[in-house]
Amino acid sequence: MRASTRREFIAGPAGKIECAVDSPVGTARGAALVAHPHPQFGGTLDNKVVQTLAKAFVELGYESWRPNFRGIGASEGRFDEGVGEIDDLFAVYEKINTTLVVLAGFSFGAAMQAKLSTRVKAERMLLVGVAVSNFTVPKVPAGTLVIHGEQDETVPLAAVLDWARPQELPVVLVPGADHYFHRKLHLLRGIVHANWK
Repeated sequence: MRASTRREFIAGPAGKIECAVDSPVGTARGAALVAHPHPQFGGTLDNKVVQTLAKAFVELGYESWRPNFRGIGASEGRFDEGVGEIDDLFAVYEKINTTLVVLAGFSFGAAMQAKLSTRVKAERMLLVGVAVSNFTVPKVPAGTLVIHGEQDETVPLAAVLDWARPQELPVVLVPGADHYFHRKLHLLRGIVHANWK
């Protein structure tokens, strides 16, 4: 399936928000809002994990929206400690304007999506390398797909399991994967495909 990518700017609470929008061929079945890792540590909408997730969703027939958080790329504003970033995601969520929206994110972006899920209705969630050791991450809906690397040096697997256990939330483990899924992106993409309807 070939996709096309366009840049869009939407109004956000701290100014314009830059988004890369990847569209499937034909009519989209819904939209995937994919959030990038920590903006203070090089996270952008062009992160390879974020691009892999966006590509997987396009292959599954979704239009993928990858916003840059405030102060990153051409997005206006400045980092807001994970508070305003949720408002940025909410602004993009409202712009998407479709009833079937998937919330997906990597690391910091996964933590922000979990927080956003307390404010909006999503078809489903995908959290990769969710930053539970750096942020208070709320309980997520049943059916959320959580993927984590066995050798994640940034967010220890034990911390993710401690967060998931009281929710009885399964965690898909990628053997040998570090936080950034170096040389494991194909497995990440395959897991998304295998676990989506």
